[in-house]
Amino acid sequence: MDFVLDFLSNIAWWGWILIGLLLVAIRDIFFQKKHTISHNFPIIGHLRYLFESIGPEMRQYFVANNREELPFNRIERGWIYASAKKENNYEGFGTDRDIYEHQHIFINNAMMPFKIDKNHPNKLDKTFLPCAKVMGEFNKRKRPYRPASVINVSAMSFGSLSAKAVESLNKGVKIAGAYHNTGEGGLSPYHSNGGDVVFHFGTGYFGVRAEDGGFSMGKMIKLVENNPFIRAIEVKLSQGAKPGKGGVLPGAKITKQIAEIRGVEIGKDVLSPPNHKAFSNVPEMVDFIEKIAEATGLPVGIKAAIGKLEQWEELADIMLKTGNGPDFITVDGGEGGTGAAPPSFADHVSLPWVYGFSDLYKLFKYKGLSERIVFIGSGKLGFPAKAAMAFAMGADCINVAREAMMSIGCIQAQICHTNRCPSGVATQSKWLQNGIDPTLKSERLAQYFKTFRKELVEITHAAGYEHPCQFKMSDIEINVDDHNLSKELNRTYMYEKSHVPFTSMQNLKDCLYLGGQLKASPQTN
Repeated sequence: MDFVLDFLSNIAWWGWILIGLLLVAIRDIFFQKKHTISHNFPIIGHLRYLFESIGPEMRQYFVANNREELPFNRIERGWIYASAKKENNYEGFGTDRDIYEHQHIFINNAMMPFKIDKNHPNKLDKTFLPCAKVMGEFNKRKRPYRPASVINVSAMSFGSLSAKAVESLNKGVKIAGAYHNTGEGGLSPYHSNGGDVVFHFGTGYFGVRAEDGGFSMGKMIKLVENNPFIRAIEVKLSQGAKPGKGGVLPGAKITKQIAEIRGVEIGKDVLSPPNHKAFSNVPEMVDFIEKIAEATGLPVGIKAAIGKLEQWEELADIMLKTGNGPDFITVDGGEGGTGAAPPSFADHVSLPWVYGFSDLYKLFKYKGLSERIVFIGSGKLGFPAKAAMAFAMGADCINVAREAMMSIGCIQAQICHTNRCPSGVATQSKWLQNGIDPTLKSERLAQYFKTFRKELVEITHAAGYEHPCQFKMSDIEINVDDHNLSKELNRTYMYEKSHVPFTSMQNLKDCLYLGGQLKASPQTN
């Protein structure tokens, strides 16, 4: 009797399934007009769209090899994950990378590595690696700032990232002694967990937005006075993902809290225009920078992706003539980033980091201005060897975005713009965010930064130097063809890096920590 009941029950279940499939087939054939495949192949056609939607994940885990995936391959992601978790990030049996491929980086090691004694700062702390330059020193800002870490969190806003992700990043930079760039979404409560902050704003002026949508100096002054952990201000001119194009934050992602922070309406799409209201040309931009610096006392810099150089040359000439201008310049690579963009922009507008940075640095060096600016590199530089190359080219600090996201759990699902990020990092979904434990993830961000600095220090010592600011262009080679045709960076990009006024790591340590206050850098003592 029980067998008969079970049999009838199974028939009932299958019956309901068949009825459901029949209804789907009827809908596909007679009622939906959008999808030809599902009309012509009802039910089965849906598998095509399913496989298409999970294609990136399938390729990531089952199809792509360790080195061929973009934007970050499995080896790169694995190194970040292992470093963040303080796991073994070594590889055995030699490299599986094609070291003869185009653009492969070689760091010329010294016959005798740099030797550190028992009292050296890196003997006591293998992760100690502050910036050799001071933001705002040349222009004599009231509150100059020396970043205590050469690797820092790049501009990613609350709104694009979740609350718990931003909280994790800020708590992490506090542990690591780094700084946290707010991105253009304004300063949120989640940026206020003890880490140094660089306040960043773009054409939407979120957080310092006037009622007419322009810039409010009064709000800027109040923001800095109320939040002393803001150590510098960055004005975004453009970003690598979509230079020359404004951003869009969909109304569906704008919660009450985000609306209050940004000074916008709930549920309404927010469009950031491509141009600033506060200035319309280079001289006006320099005046704008100086007014903010005077009103706040903080170093003020600019961020941009690089393309045409005429206006950059105009900026350099104004700086030479007046002594005014940005204290730091963040160069974003065209291969970025965390901002969603049309493929036409992401793939083709602006130069990759190595080309854009070398063009800009060369211009400022020839004008005699490179030593007074802190240059920050941003664009897939969150790996020690790439950082060494960046320092050899003239960078003073590295900002990382996607690498920082991966250290707190990002799996490169590449659906940041959909609000369905499975790791909870780039979504406003409360349910998806619940998978993030800020206490744990902040430790992982900090550990990634510490591992990065430790390995960069070790590479620096292997090249015979104490600090990566001492790298010269000729210390790095980049593959062009076979070794007879490979070129050092100075021959590849046709310039020599300027001298960085560095004396010793001990001096940097004294400047950072003596009395708990920032002292002037060595060259002005």
